[in-house]
Amino acid sequence: MFDLVIFDCDGVLIDSEVISARMLIDELAGFGVEIDAEYVARHFLGRSYPVVMQQIREEFGLTLPEGFEAAYRARLIAAFQQELRPIQGVREVITRLSVPYALATSSSPPRLADSLRIVGFSDLFEGRCTTASEVSRGKPAPDLFLLAAERNRVPPSRCLVIEDSLAGVQAGLAAGMTVWRFTGGSHLRGLDLSGSNGAEPHRMFASFADFFHSASHLCGGISGS
Repeated sequence: MFDLVIFDCDGVLIDSEVISARMLIDELAGFGVEIDAEYVARHFLGRSYPVVMQQIREEFGLTLPEGFEAAYRARLIAAFQQELRPIQGVREVITRLSVPYALATSSSPPRLADSLRIVGFSDLFEGRCTTASEVSRGKPAPDLFLLAAERNRVPPSRCLVIEDSLAGVQAGLAAGMTVWRFTGGSHLRGLDLSGSNGAEPHRMFASFADFFHSASHLCGGISGS
């Protein structure tokens, strides 16, 4: 049924979004912008930094000063060093997959590299990563996932996308792929973020312990792909 599994990173492989949201909320409050975790999840989750900044300019009329991005990223990585954890069960699932896998993320290459290193996933994804910096349109456009599929020489219809964000679900569906939405990240607890504009995933699951329950054909044993 599938020849490639494409994982999002933040909120799927690593429990990073709750940290990123908290820090961004605090940073923006210093500029008089008051938002909450649900706003971040609905409008920022799954999107690249430039898209988030554009949303802030349009919604709040605020252009953040030069140097904000670098300072924010530095503080974020420092927080990651102390708090970042992998999503439980991810490594076990990946090492049992019977088909190839890839990673497609809106994170910048430096942030991605730091994140994977901190949680000990660098070995799993070496040479398998595609980032939004490599496409002209980020999520919810399909470009990122289509590029990942092209690099792996797999037709979109044979790809399975694992996403947590609405933008990511929309992107995977727009790419003509099967999309499963992971809802077990800390950032989604207590939030009702149902799909909109027809962006309904093919399946939702809250634990990687359940990953193979409806897709036993993806389970190939104990060795990775």
